[in-house]
Amino acid sequence: MIFTLFISSFLAATLLPGGSEALLIYDLTQRPEWVLTLVIVASIGNSLGSVTSYGLGIIGAKKLTEQQLQSKAALWVKHYGVYSLLLSWLPLIGDVICVAAGLFKLPLWRSILFITVGKTCRYTVIAMVFFAA
Repeated sequence: MIFTLFISSFLAATLLPGGSEALLIYDLTQRPEWVLTLVIVASIGNSLGSVTSYGLGIIGAKKLTEQQLQSKAALWVKHYGVYSLLLSWLPLIGDVICVAAGLFKLPLWRSILFITVGKTCRYTVIAMVFFAA
């Protein structure tokens, strides 16, 4: 259960398609007393997946065209810096934000902090909504 949630959360934060929210909710139905553990595991897995996307941005920076560097997500990261990573949890655009953060070589540790805060808030809200329903 825990390992599957971790892998699902990790992969969901990379450029691969997928989501981990449904698995978190399923796991909460099976083990509601594990809420804190499940939120932490999902947050860590998803954050590490986003850090992988950040790394891909660093690696791919040399191969990007001027048009790609001028995309909305890239300009947003350029303008707001590490604070834009608070929205790294957003579907579709969150992955692009993390790649762009690597592209522009935003400070690694601050990037990890803001990614983790955003991801943890998302999973916490999902768990709270689950228990409120």
